[in-house]
Amino acid sequence: MRVFKNLGWFFKLEKKSYITGLLMLVLVALLELVPPQVIGRVIDRITTETLTSNALVLFGVLLLFTAILTYIFRFLWRIMIFGASNRLGRKLREQLFKKYSSMSPAFFGRRRTGDLMAHATNDINAVQMTAGAGILTIADSVITGGAVLVTMALTVSPKLTLIAMIPLPFMVILTSWYGSILSRLFRVAQAAFSSLNDKTQESIAGIKVTKTFGYEEEDLKDFTNLSDDVVHKNLKVAKIDALFDPTITAIIAISYFLSIFFGARMVVADEITLGQLVTFTTYLGMMVWPLLALGWFFNLIERGKASYDRIEEIMNTVSDIGNTAATDDVPSGDITFNVDEFTFPGEDDVSLRDLHFTLKEGQTLGIVGRTGSGKSSIIRLLLREFDTAGNNAVEINGLDIKQYDIKKLRALFGYVPQDNFLFSTTIRNNIAFTNPEIGTAAIHRAADLSYIHNDIEGFPEGYDTVVGERGVSLSGGQKQRISIARALISDPDILILDDSLSAVDAETETAILRNIEENRAGKTNVITAHRMSAVRNADLILVMEDGRIVERGTHESLTKARGWYYETYKAQSLRQNLTKELDETLEGGDGS
Repeated sequence: MRVFKNLGWFFKLEKKSYITGLLMLVLVALLELVPPQVIGRVIDRITTETLTSNALVLFGVLLLFTAILTYIFRFLWRIMIFGASNRLGRKLREQLFKKYSSMSPAFFGRRRTGDLMAHATNDINAVQMTAGAGILTIADSVITGGAVLVTMALTVSPKLTLIAMIPLPFMVILTSWYGSILSRLFRVAQAAFSSLNDKTQESIAGIKVTKTFGYEEEDLKDFTNLSDDVVHKNLKVAKIDALFDPTITAIIAISYFLSIFFGARMVVADEITLGQLVTFTTYLGMMVWPLLALGWFFNLIERGKASYDRIEEIMNTVSDIGNTAATDDVPSGDITFNVDEFTFPGEDDVSLRDLHFTLKEGQTLGIVGRTGSGKSSIIRLLLREFDTAGNNAVEINGLDIKQYDIKKLRALFGYVPQDNFLFSTTIRNNIAFTNPEIGTAAIHRAADLSYIHNDIEGFPEGYDTVVGERGVSLSGGQKQRISIARALISDPDILILDDSLSAVDAETETAILRNIEENRAGKTNVITAHRMSAVRNADLILVMEDGRIVERGTHESLTKARGWYYETYKAQSLRQNLTKELDETLEGGDGS
């Protein structure tokens, strides 16, 4: 019953609906007591030959009136109770989605997408059933079952009622035992479903890679094994679930046998009439549903408890990134990194060390280095995806960024990540993501600045082209440029391009960077790249290696130093010139 205690906050919110629904159930239970009484009295009048036409019509009208009221009250309790349970599902989904939205990247690194989706679907459905059908079954068991038992004892025979109820304690013991087993097995089955859900999401998202490597059969085999595991674990649940109805039916059958055996003897002994015995057996038949409902109730609450525990585990998870703002100021000014050491949560190796530099407001910072050198780690600290500890600090205008309200902080940034994510909607909606109401002219301008406007105009549907899930219908360069347009449209104080020009050619890269430089005067830019040409005009260039700054300066000073930056820039320039000459040679050969 712990799940009902945990859901107490919701029952308080919906107390009017539940009270009204339960009142309707009470009225239905009372109305259902009328037909057996009518049947018993009609039989007794037939046996005593005292039944008249007027009495028969009166009994018929009474039954009709009872049926109409029962219909109305049943309709009302369904609206009240099931309506409330659906609102619980909506509220839990909203709370869970809000929780997901507030969590740090470290949380999603530890959790699988399929598992998170299972919490928002199967687990919430199980809890919703507990608050709907669960309330119904326990209320029906107590109200209808209690009313029938009391009526049997008062209107027929207390002794016969006690005899009929002898097997019931065994049913309670057995169904409670089944329920405890079911809770454990259902939790295991839900975890297996989460794994299958994660595998499905991962396989569909990576279908291109799977097909490229010809891995379809192996992937199908993995999926089949996981699916078989889900079936196997759910069959265990089903086997326990299947014990409820036969157990209850057997108990009811024993009650019927005892009632008819001892009831017949009581009729012969003139302790009760034949009509009363018929009424009693009719009432006993009405006990079938309350007893089945009681078994179903144990089933539902154990499922709901297992699922609510899984949801609560997520809801009680504390984000690695807190929001204890010490100031209401909007962050602006110089960016300063004073980080002696930084290690990502859950890792042993130090990711960044001796990271000390200042970027003046309105300047452009270029960060270059080999893959894994720590370029993106700097960005993630600046975006406050992870927090520094101890005396390590990332500051804006001399104040640790942890002191700013996290929403105000992140509102500063226009961020284009390495993995360009586009939503499965139109290009227009993707670009205008941060401000859906923005005008067409602003959308076109942002697209023009990111050198994608002409490409979009060339599509059959133009800006209304639906890009497909994660932008699957676009090339890598097109996705990058649309992502840049999305960042530029909000005219952010700090624009971050995290290796976001890797899929475009040198000419397009130059055009985009020139547009940014010309249209973002006084605004801060941070660019990470593998191509030195992307950061050539930066006010400050950092060369990273193994999480350290090994070179720093402007393009001119770094080329004069003749270090890694100079050697890489020279090699890339030579390769670019050779490629250009080769293209010109091929074009000349085609024209001759």
